[in-house]
Parts: sequence; C-alpha cells; structure tokens
Amino acid sequence: MGNRAVIRTNENTLGVYLHWNGGRDTIEPVLAFCKASGYRSPEDDCYGWAYLCTVLGCFFGDGMNLGIDMVKRLDTDNDDNGTYIIEGWKIVGREFVSEGFKEQSEYVFADMLKAINDQMPEHMRLTDEKMVEAIKEHAMEASVM
Repeated sequence: MGNRAVIRTNENTLGVYLHWNGGRDTIEPVLAFCKASGYRSPEDDCYGWAYLCTVLGCFFGDGMNLGIDMVKRLDTDNDDNGTYIIEGWKIVGREFVSEGFKEQSEYVFADMLKAINDQMPEHMRLTDEKMVEAIKEHAMEASVM
C-alpha cells in the first residue's frame, strides 16, 4: 500500500502519479513552492510538468515515488487520495475520493514548505521572503475556505 495520488490539469491528458505522500498536506506545499518559484504551470506548457516533476523528484530523492504518463494509464481511482485537478498551481478539483474519506493533515504547511525548500539544489531554493509570502498566501486562502 501507499499514500497514492494523481495530479492532473483540466485538460486530462498528462498526469503525475505519486505512490507516497499524496495527501493534500504535501501536495499544496509542493504547488505553492512551484508558484513562489515563478514556474509556468502545467496547463501552460510542458515546462510546467517538468518543473512539477523536478520539485517532486528533488523532494523525494530516489525517484521511486514519481511517475508521469497519460492520465488514462494512471491509477486515478487509487483508494487513497484520488486525483487532484490543478490550475495555476492551485487545487481546483478532486476526483475519486471515496465517501467517508478523511483528508490527511499530518504535516503543517509551513514545515512542509521548508522541508521541500531544504531538499532543492541551492540555486532552486526560495528566499526567506518568498517563503514567508507563500505561507501568508496559503493562510489567507485557508481562512477563506
């Protein structure tokens, strides 16, 4: 078993599969890191997918957690976290989350964002100012929900 998830856009063609750490408490900080870094998002062009996979690969290290493929070939209905639909580095929808599903909330956003940042090569790391900005933005969005 894992803690699986798939990330896709509304286009529903390409997707990223995670075998571990597929909870929202990991996915949101990863997306926030990409946004704070100024990366183009996956719905813009292929570089967005490359950025997302680079960040995930650097964070997880060994590469055994990460896959990219056509959505139809990924385990979207995975009995764990289902499928996240993203746009502009934000989660805008969710599929295949079973009834009674309890959202994972093991990791604090700021701590996870820092952990992601720490795993990046030095030239890719966010500045302290960018980290604070991303944490504030997340807190504002969470208070609106």
